[in-house]
Amino acid sequence: MNTDLPTANGSGTTQLPMLRVWWTAIRSRTLSLAVTPVLVGTALAYDDGMALHMAAFLAAMTCAVLIQIGTNLHNDVRDFERGNDRADRVGPLRVTAAGWVSPRTMHRATTWTFGLAAGLGMYLVALGGWPILLAGIASLLAGWAYSGGPRPVSHTPLGEAFVLVFFGWVAVLGSYWLQSGQLSLNAWLCGTVLGLPAAAVLLVNNYRDLEDDLRSGRQTLVAVIGRAEARTIFASMVLLPFALLLLVAGRGQMGVLLALLALPYGIQLTRHLRHNTSAESLNALLAATARISLLLGVLLSIGVLL
Repeated sequence: MNTDLPTANGSGTTQLPMLRVWWTAIRSRTLSLAVTPVLVGTALAYDDGMALHMAAFLAAMTCAVLIQIGTNLHNDVRDFERGNDRADRVGPLRVTAAGWVSPRTMHRATTWTFGLAAGLGMYLVALGGWPILLAGIASLLAGWAYSGGPRPVSHTPLGEAFVLVFFGWVAVLGSYWLQSGQLSLNAWLCGTVLGLPAAAVLLVNNYRDLEDDLRSGRQTLVAVIGRAEARTIFASMVLLPFALLLLVAGRGQMGVLLALLALPYGIQLTRHLRHNTSAESLNALLAATARISLLLGVLLSIGVLL
């Protein structure tokens, strides 16, 4: 963390532009993880002959992004309050720890963001009924529980599973349900295709932060199994989706094979983790893993529509 940066809350001599402060706070590079499942779920429903409900698509996309932003903001302030984000942090800057935003302001921003998602979600409930209500409540609670409560999900080995469930299955199946009123095995499989690399993003984050997590008592998956096993699991999370694409193609969605174009990139990422251990290289790998998740989602959506 660069402690020489001026703050946005008046404690420094020069104020940072608020747009820069909040753009950093929401962790914009992670937002694609919320966008692509909605794209894929909607594309699958459209390809299955459902009429596109554009308002539902846009509302679902906005809700997903708001929940992701709220989760990121809550994580920022709660990790600061728990003392997890110290001056020697090796990961990207966190705005509360940097003094850019006060904890009170960050809590308020978190509440407003989750509140907006809940308000917009009521429209989706009116369209999709009780399954969307359950999915929405679960998603909001999960966003809070990831960093909140006496036993945050982020402090346990369940973080990666949490990401798979909510950024994969819930998001894709929920988007498909909104457009079709039914479930689909292909949607579940595609949810797995997107959820696994999304979980790999968190795995890289925890791989990089292993020493800090052990000092603070956080029992993440990497802390429990160690770095050697984590590298194997990372490779599985990145490469297994490409095998699942073959299964989806065998069920009549031949267009999804377009996403195999991302396979060489995935192989490159697994090699990167085995041969690069510095904080800078792991931060770069984290961003690259988010990019392959985005690439998979875009290619998958285009392939389904083809």
